[in-house]
Amino acid sequence: MPDPVAPGLVLSPSARVGAGVSFGAHVVVHDDVEIGDGVRIQDGVVLGKPATLAPTSANAGRAAPPLRIAAGATICAQAVVFAGADIGPGAIIGDQSYVRERAVIGERSIVGRGTCVDNDVSVGARVRLQTGVYLTAFSLVEDDVFVGPCAITTNDPAAGRGEPELTGATLRRACRIGAGAVLLPGVEIGEEAFVAAGAVVTTSVAPRAVVMGVPARTVREVPETDLL
Repeated sequence: MPDPVAPGLVLSPSARVGAGVSFGAHVVVHDDVEIGDGVRIQDGVVLGKPATLAPTSANAGRAAPPLRIAAGATICAQAVVFAGADIGPGAIIGDQSYVRERAVIGERSIVGRGTCVDNDVSVGARVRLQTGVYLTAFSLVEDDVFVGPCAITTNDPAAGRGEPELTGATLRRACRIGAGAVLLPGVEIGEEAFVAAGAVVTTSVAPRAVVMGVPARTVREVPETDLL
C-alpha cells in the first residue's frame, strides 16, 4: 500500500499497487488500475480516467480494459492516463501530458511535457516524444524514433466531412521528425528517414531520405555516420 501521508490521495479499493510505489499530492487512481513495482507518481496525476465519447463514436459504450503501468515507470505532475492505456517498464510520461485509451507506450520511451498520445496509438521502445507533440489516433511509432517539439500528425483526410476511414501516421524504426513538422493522414516515414523542422509531409517518405519544405521534398540521403 502507498505511504499513508500522501496528501489528498484518492485510491480506488479495486486498484492494485505494487511494492515501492510513491505518490505525490492529490493523485486520483480510478477503478482497476494496475501499478507495477517502483512506479513514481507525481503531484496531481489522474490514472485510469474513463474516456468521454460522443454518442456517435464507434467506441461509445465500449468498456476499456484496466490501465496498466509497468514497473519502474514515472508519471509526472498533472499527467492524465486513461483507462485502457498500457505504460511500459521505465517509461516516463511528462508533466501535463495525456495518454488516451488503448494507447501503448513502450519500454523506456519518453512522452514529453504537454504531449498528447491519442487513442489506439502504438509507441515502441526508447521513443522520444518531445514537448507538445500530437500523435493522432491510429498512428504507429516503431522503436528508437525521435519526434521534435510541437510536431503534429493527422488522420482525417476529409477534415471533418463525411465519415472517411481515419488513418494515422506510421513512423518506422529510428526515423526522426523535426520540430513543428506536420504529417498528413496515412503517410509513412521510412526507417532512419529525417523530416526537417517545419516540413509539411503530404506523401510517404522513403527510408533514409531527408525531406524538407512545404510540401516536403527529398533533398538528400541520411549519411552513414548518422544511422542508428
